[in-house]
Amino acid sequence: MQRILSTQLPAHVGATVRLAGWVHRRRLLKSVAFLILRDAAGLAQVVVATPAVREQVEALTEETVVEVVGTVVANPTAPAGVEVVEPTVRPLGPPAVPPPFDLYRPALTATLPTQLDHAATALRHPSRSAALRISAAAVSGFRATLDEQGFVEVHTPKVVASSTESGANVFALDWFGRPAYLAQSPQFYKQLMVGVFERVYEVGPVFRAEPHDTVRHLAQYTSLDVELGFVTDHRDVMAVLRGTLAGMVATVAERAGGALATLGVTVPEVPVEIPAVHFTDALKIAGAPADEPDLAPAHERALGEWALREHDSDFLFVTGYPMAKRPFYTHPDPARPAYSNGFDLLFRGVELVTGGQRLHRHADYLAALAARGEPVEPYAGYVDAFRHGMPPHGGFAIGLERFVARLTGAANVREVTAFPRDLHRLTP
Repeated sequence: MQRILSTQLPAHVGATVRLAGWVHRRRLLKSVAFLILRDAAGLAQVVVATPAVREQVEALTEETVVEVVGTVVANPTAPAGVEVVEPTVRPLGPPAVPPPFDLYRPALTATLPTQLDHAATALRHPSRSAALRISAAAVSGFRATLDEQGFVEVHTPKVVASSTESGANVFALDWFGRPAYLAQSPQFYKQLMVGVFERVYEVGPVFRAEPHDTVRHLAQYTSLDVELGFVTDHRDVMAVLRGTLAGMVATVAERAGGALATLGVTVPEVPVEIPAVHFTDALKIAGAPADEPDLAPAHERALGEWALREHDSDFLFVTGYPMAKRPFYTHPDPARPAYSNGFDLLFRGVELVTGGQRLHRHADYLAALAARGEPVEPYAGYVDAFRHGMPPHGGFAIGLERFVARLTGAANVREVTAFPRDLHRLTP
């Protein structure tokens, strides 16, 4: 007899079926016992009336893995309107040691550090696994949307020879007796791959050795990177980003509807045209000093509130960041060279995406490095490619965990990360 999942029970009313999963909860009443079985799809209610099977169920511990064979009957008060009766119950392993929190309760009441210490079991709770289902659907939507537009998925090195690129601190390691570093991003490589495929993307880990200890930062996170050639300027990149986000949100709604319902959230609407403000105007809206070189979290929150109030949008582009705060490969605004053809996208008042147009001429790279007092040699393998013809191009990077946290309303990005790595945590 082939195993079915809990969600398939309504299609088998009157039939004998085989289920398998975890003991989610037992309710032992005087005349009857209920075994709530959890599998990857959801919960199934098993009714136990015979003394022998009841004795078995009483001996089970929560999270023990079992197989149940029984008959499906309709019951409007049971999960999905069906339940399993006249069961046989067979353990598929030894009795489980119950976790240090109750997984059957609607909310996981353990503190976040306790959940993270016991992530392997905490992630079984519907609220935690729902966030990961949303994450998976978001990545699926990211890939599908870009595939439809002729982008090619690439895979770039995560160990690099020099600690260059974004200016963020890096993790050093020993590479067969030579110094090496974990990559801060695939930025250089995805630009070089524009010279191969014109349009590329990557889903992969990036590493930042920044001593941040906040609810929005991780030392390792998943970056959704995109780069495209033959752009006019950063606005072409912003248009692709808008379409990518719309595809991600639509796929989440389509493929993770149950997870959204579990968390009680609805997906936001991505406007046909996301509102955009120049950095100088953003400072005014946020009430920041005119000489502020960057946006602080409080400024981003103020801008998010403004976008929702004035444009009914959860999203806001901030364009034209000062060149002094952008990496050397950023293309300046031809009309205002002190400002960049770069942008951030804020999602509900938090920076979600950084992107922009890049330099594409070899001479411009040499000039940009010289202007910052940086030698060319550490960047030689990257800069040399621009001698061989590169089109005007640009791209962006979305932080996956931050996207899911903002989408679900999680207070801490670690709530939507399976096994977070940060300033303090390297296990489990």
